[in-house]
Amino acid sequence: MAAHPTPHVLGEHHYALTSTWTGNAGSGTSGYRDYRRDVTIEVQGKPDLLASADKPFRGDSARWNPEDLLLASLSECHLLSYLHACVTAGVVVVSYRDQATGLMRENGAGGGAFVEVMLRPEVVVADASMVEAAERAHAQANEWCFIANSMNFPVRHEATVTAQA
Repeated sequence: MAAHPTPHVLGEHHYALTSTWTGNAGSGTSGYRDYRRDVTIEVQGKPDLLASADKPFRGDSARWNPEDLLLASLSECHLLSYLHACVTAGVVVVSYRDQATGLMRENGAGGGAFVEVMLRPEVVVADASMVEAAERAHAQANEWCFIANSMNFPVRHEATVTAQA
């Protein structure tokens, strides 16, 4: 019997990065207060990202934390999916700015989870005739966003769309 090659999975994408803890203050994790939560995240060919825990979890507030990165991923994914949806619908976007927020709740046992993210895109389109289609494009963007589709909590949208003056 002839061997069959492994079929390529349509649309499968792989990602890789390196996270390196850089917070050893000299005694490793000898105690909860004896180390920094500093991390360097590296992706080949991209600038390093300096990260840490969020400040309430003994982190460095000047560095990106996992919660920031999750919210940023959702916001950027919607933005990029939205721009594609607008091109498809013949809508010319001239400006896009999102004021995203997320709500995470601790569970009292040392863990927790995000329970909701709200994206608030403020979109400006080239012409008033495009406003309605631009508003509808947010639903399409939500369907296309890989990151939002990976979450187990709601990613909501309160968009405003206006026409360029």
